[in-house]
Formats: sequence, C-alpha cells, structure tokens
Amino acid sequence: MSGKIKYCNLSAQQKKEYLGDFYSIVSSLRGYDEAKTFFKDLLTTSEMVIICRRIQIAKLLMNGWTYEQVRKKLGAGMTTINQVDKWLNEGFGGYARVLKRHNNNKDKQREKIPPAPYSLEQVRRRYPAHFALLNLLMDKKKK
Repeated sequence: MSGKIKYCNLSAQQKKEYLGDFYSIVSSLRGYDEAKTFFKDLLTTSEMVIICRRIQIAKLLMNGWTYEQVRKKLGAGMTTINQVDKWLNEGFGGYARVLKRHNNNKDKQREKIPPAPYSLEQVRRRYPAHFALLNLLMDKKKK
C-alpha cells in the first residue's frame, strides 16, 4: 500500500477509537465560525456538498416532500433519497433530532429580531389602543 489506511483494514478497536476521537472533536467546536473553518479545512468542497445535499434531502422529507419532488428540486438520485429517508426513519434519530433543533433555533432567532422602528408592527406595539381593531383582526388571522 502507498501509506493510505483503508477503512476495511482497520480493526474494530481502531474504528471505534478514531470515530470516538472524531465525535469528541466535533462536539468541542465553539460556534458557527469555528465549525465553518474546521470543516473547510477537513473536507473537500465536494465532500461538503455531498453532506449538505443529504441534509437538504432530509429537511425536505421531514417537511412532507415526496421522493419525486425532492429529486426534481435537488437533482438527487432516488437511491440517495431513499438512503436518507431510511436514516431518518430507521437510523439512530440524529438527523431528525438535530434538524428539528436547528429549525427551532432559526424560529427563535427570527422572533428575537425586533421590528424596524416606525414599522407598522412597531407602531402597533407601541400604541395598542389606537390599533385595537386592526390588532384583533390580525390576531384572528394568526390562529
């Protein structure tokens, strides 16, 4: 061999040790920027795209998209879509748990963004009595 370690030539103990080390390193990443630079250094662009595409497939499947809709939107093969669906439904629960948490965090971040000064939303909050009828109508629409 030319100095490359083939996955199949690793002992079960080595695989366990290497994977444990990898999980430990990934879990130690601090924030978006550190994760971004770490993975940019670790993976090639095409490796990142493959992983990102799987994540996009999982997100679409979790939102009720059919295989055909996913295939048309992302250009992914049915085998890949099927494999991601299998991991989502029969795997260890990592995809679903992390993607749900990610979506919840994105929703919370959107909620934290204050309305623009002098926007209708801001004025409605500041002067609720003046907009009582409008507030009632808009609150009904939300339900």
